[in-house]
Amino acid sequence: MFITRTRDIEVKVTPRFLPERSSADKRYYFWSYTIEITNHGDATVQLESRHWRITDAHGRVQEVRGAGVVGEQPVLAPGASYEYTSGVPLTTDSGFMTGSYTMVDDAGERFEVAIPTFSLDLPHAAARVVN
Repeated sequence: MFITRTRDIEVKVTPRFLPERSSADKRYYFWSYTIEITNHGDATVQLESRHWRITDAHGRVQEVRGAGVVGEQPVLAPGASYEYTSGVPLTTDSGFMTGSYTMVDDAGERFEVAIPTFSLDLPHAAARVVN
């Protein structure tokens, strides 16, 4: 599990390799990742958009930007959590992801929340330390 906290918003990520959706022969490796976002602050916040930087084992970077997550723009009251699962394919057997969410609080102030950098590794491989 990988965790960050920005302005009382905690983001936990748990990645998981999916061998049943992967094929080494076709150089296609698929991971799911479950993210839990918890509002530890006093203000209600809404997740407006996401920005991902996905890097494979060869250093190739793909950037993904878009509204919300999995088709939703969740609102988190103080103390509330939101969890979702998504996935990512790579053409290499490892890589890492990092990113941010753009949030808006109930006063209309927008701010960025860091998503922790997390590694995408095969189950038998040692996890990489990413900063």
